[in-house]
Amino acid sequence: MIGIRELRADLAAHVRRAAGGEPTLVSIAGRPAAAIVPLSALDHETATSDEGSTAAHLSSLVSSGALIPPRRADRSVPERFVTVWGNARLDRLLREIRG
Repeated sequence: MIGIRELRADLAAHVRRAAGGEPTLVSIAGRPAAAIVPLSALDHETATSDEGSTAAHLSSLVSSGALIPPRRADRSVPERFVTVWGNARLDRLLREIRG
């Protein structure tokens, strides 16, 4: 069992260990809170989900309040794309686009 501070300090190593088959129990304030486990230890449906089970899982997250659904559900692709440079401010880009 490792503490959350130790996990933050060396997360990549703990994920590699889990990928290698070694589970890690994470504690917060000395009490177990989570586990980092290899994907093979998960339920087959959870590890390799298809479109239907993904939608069902997302809807259960929305109904529990853990996830906020998108405002747009049409999944449409924008008509035009805007080229953005890394050092540009978002407010200035939006002002330029909106006119």
